[in-house]
Amino acid sequence: MAGFSITIAGDSALNLEFAHVISPETSAKIRLAADNLTADPIEGVTELVPTFCSLMVYYDPLSVTFDELSATLRGKLRDVGEADLSVRKIVPIPVCYGGEFGPDLEIVAQHARLEPDEVIALHSGRDYLIDMLGFLPGFAYLGGLDERLHTPRLATPRTRIEPGSVGIGGAQTGVYPLASPGGWQIIGRTPLKPYDPDRDDPILYAAGEYLRFVPITPDEYAAIEAQLAAGTYAYDIVVEGE
Repeated sequence: MAGFSITIAGDSALNLEFAHVISPETSAKIRLAADNLTADPIEGVTELVPTFCSLMVYYDPLSVTFDELSATLRGKLRDVGEADLSVRKIVPIPVCYGGEFGPDLEIVAQHARLEPDEVIALHSGRDYLIDMLGFLPGFAYLGGLDERLHTPRLATPRTRIEPGSVGIGGAQTGVYPLASPGGWQIIGRTPLKPYDPDRDDPILYAAGEYLRFVPITPDEYAAIEAQLAAGTYAYDIVVEGE
């Protein structure tokens, strides 16, 4: 693996910079590097934090110096190959758009000069790569929102966004995994729990996977909620390209 630079990030961290532009290729390189360093840990490294274009490496400066760690990283990652982008794991996310679940759908439609149904069709008509997780446990930063749906954030953020709310903020879309304040335009809600600390895998998806928003009706929303409560809901994960 070539094509990254190393910069100092304080007295106990360094940054592996892979690119200055967000892309699936860059995201794949970062995940591959993180996976390699997780599988074969370096003594003194305490944490890895993948971001859009870089990988932050935290370390104990009493165990390893910046120069030593930089040399080790270059050597360890030199022989790492390129990621296979042909295989995609897709997590379907059922979404009830508009109404009480999506109070800002009309605003997004007006901004885009589209009908609400056209917004729904555009938003649910493609798969979204999860570039990284952050902000809240299970909050996925997604790439690939149709430019026609880019919508400014709210001038005054809400003090509470309901868990599962699907929103648009500028050029991004995402799902709020927990109740929190937020300024994104809310266009729908999923009954699924992106983050559930009682689940074996608390976070429903991972960086490098894709989300696919699937429109559902209010009745279907209620039915899925009931299935989740009963423990009978089946997550229909899709793997393409195998």
